[in-house]
Amino acid sequence: MSETPLSSDEIARYARHIVLPEIGGAGQQALKRAKVLVVGAGGIGSPVVLYLAAAGIGTLGVADDDTVSLSNLQRQVLHGTQDIGRPKLASAAERVAALNPHVAFVAHDLRLDPQNGPAIVSAYDIVVDGSDNFDTRYAMADLCESLRRPLVTAAVNRFSGSLTVLKPHEVGPDGRALPRYRDLFPQRPPEGMVPSCAEAGILGTTTGVLGTLAAAEVVKLVTGAGEPLVGRLLLVDLLAMRFETIRYRRGRDGGSAEASA
Repeated sequence: MSETPLSSDEIARYARHIVLPEIGGAGQQALKRAKVLVVGAGGIGSPVVLYLAAAGIGTLGVADDDTVSLSNLQRQVLHGTQDIGRPKLASAAERVAALNPHVAFVAHDLRLDPQNGPAIVSAYDIVVDGSDNFDTRYAMADLCESLRRPLVTAAVNRFSGSLTVLKPHEVGPDGRALPRYRDLFPQRPPEGMVPSCAEAGILGTTTGVLGTLAAAEVVKLVTGAGEPLVGRLLLVDLLAMRFETIRYRRGRDGGSAEASA
């Protein structure tokens, strides 16, 4: 594949990446070629978008149909006070353009679902799900599996969060199919069991931590650096400042995942 050389501005901008042996010039070229879709421009999506734009992802798509409200600003750092009432995609596009003019921003003004999702998801290499509802999470997991796209999925609750990477269309070193989202969460919780952020509250930095970690997983997937969280669920507790990782495998006969600490 022919490469588009990095400009002198890009070489200076990404110098701290390029000197990393795990990324280097080849990795930065891969980031420039990459097309990443971020679902949600809210608490998790904000740091994902900012750090992927800063990292030099060539094409950054964002799907969101919401507008900015005052209560968003405690955690949704893509947006400012002047953006209240505006579409989140508008302020996101402006922030990305100001941060890195080498990134192509693509706005998808809608809520992704099984009907409109295939045409959009198929245009990207990797998807990051930062949505705040189970319907979208399950829909994105199914879409990414059927379209063979890696999915980085994060969730938060008050002072804690979780993060994993899904590639169920591939097999692991043992020849066994990698796990699905439904191996971790076979069924969505009953309506009302999991309170919303408005009901339970959320520490603003919880979304910042999980979103930043999700962006790191995308960079690893694109460049091949390190070991992504495939078959591993990262659990973050900011009150105790504790990070735990649970390994899980594809459930047998469609059952739930087999997990181990």
